[in-house]
Amino acid sequence: MLSKKTKYAIKALVHLAKNYGKGPILISRLSEEEKIPKKFLEAILLDLRKQGILGSKIGVGGGYYLIKKPGEVVLSQVLRSIDGPIALIPCVSMNFYERCDDCPDETICGIRDVVMQVRDASLKILSETTLGDILKRETLLKAKKKKAVKK
Repeated sequence: MLSKKTKYAIKALVHLAKNYGKGPILISRLSEEEKIPKKFLEAILLDLRKQGILGSKIGVGGGYYLIKKPGEVVLSQVLRSIDGPIALIPCVSMNFYERCDDCPDETICGIRDVVMQVRDASLKILSETTLGDILKRETLLKAKKKKAVKK
């Protein structure tokens, strides 16, 4: 399950992607338009800036903006930068591996084998999906909904 922090991070990044190339966006505007608590959003945006996803400008006309093009920001990077491991259990994590204390032999652990498949499938999708892809999906979904309403 995505944490609230990660969900808010993605919402904020999608908003910034929609406004890519139009200059910085104030935290207050982003907070209000995306319904994200301002203090929480400040911490999230700071984390994303430290990860090299966002830039910021202080003063008049200041705010946050995407450093990379929306098509270059993959969801796996966002999830890892906010919540850490993508894997459901530490013994299958690629970047945050830890052996499970209660497992005598992970090479024959059925739970580990299943969760590794889940990790691989999730990672494939998250590593291939960018903010640009999310924008395209939203456009398609809106068109689909509009078409359904007309019927």
